[in-house]
Amino acid sequence: MRLSKAVTGIIILFAGFNAIAQVNRLDSGTFSPVYNIGRLKHAIKIDGNWDKPEWKKVKSIEIINFIRMEPEFRPLAQAKMMYDSENVYVIFHVQDRNVRSVTTEINGPVWKDSAVEFFFSPNAEFPLNFFNLEVNCGGTPLLEYNPNPRISPKPVPGDIKKIEIGHSLPKIVDPEISGPLTWTVEYRIPLNMLENYSKISRPKKGVIWKANFYKIAEITSNPHYASWSPITHPKPQFHLPQYFGTLKFQ
Repeated sequence: MRLSKAVTGIIILFAGFNAIAQVNRLDSGTFSPVYNIGRLKHAIKIDGNWDKPEWKKVKSIEIINFIRMEPEFRPLAQAKMMYDSENVYVIFHVQDRNVRSVTTEINGPVWKDSAVEFFFSPNAEFPLNFFNLEVNCGGTPLLEYNPNPRISPKPVPGDIKKIEIGHSLPKIVDPEISGPLTWTVEYRIPLNMLENYSKISRPKKGVIWKANFYKIAEITSNPHYASWSPITHPKPQFHLPQYFGTLKFQ
C-alpha cells in the first residue's frame, strides 16, 4: 500500500518528536518523579511541627538518591509541600546522625552544615531558570536566583527574611551531635517576594513547576549529598535543572 505525502510527513514528524523525547529521557538517565501538591484551606502556624493536622493528610516524598559518594550513614529525609493563593509551604523531616549547624548569617555557607534544600523553577516558560533555597537545621537560609543569562538581581537579605521559617533544633548545634536525632524545618515562601526576581506561574490547579529536594551535610563526620529526583550527570551536583522532577498543583 502506498502512503500519501501528507501521511508520510505526519509519520516522519511523529518519529522526530519520539526521538527527541527519547533523547531527553537519556539525558537524565531515568524518568523524573512527579509530586502532586494540594491547596491549603487556611493559614497555618510555621513551627516545624511535622505532625500538625494540616500536614498529616499530605503525601510525603523521600530524598534517598545519594550522589558523589556513599555515606557511612544514610539519613532518611522526607518532604511535603502545599500552597495557597499567596504562598507555597514546605516541610522537611530528617532522621539523622552527626548533626552540626554553625552558619547563622543569611546567605552564608549553610550547605556545609546539616541542611535541606529546595530548588524550584516557578516559571513554566523557562524551566531552566530556578531558585535555590537552602536552610540548615538551625533555620538559617540561603536564597539565590539562577536565570540564564544571569541578568537579574540577586535576592537581598531583606526579601529573604520574608520567608517564615520554623525549625526544631537550636540555631547553633555545635559540637556535633553524633547519635540518632530527628529534626524538622518548615517554611512559608511568599510568591510576591519571588516576583521581585522572576515571573511566576502562580500555583493553581493544572500549573506545573519543576523542582528537586535535597539533603546535604558537607562539613560533618558523615558528609553526604542526596536528592529526590535522581541525578545521573557524569559530574553530579545539585545545580542541574535538567534533572528536576515535576510538581503538579491540584
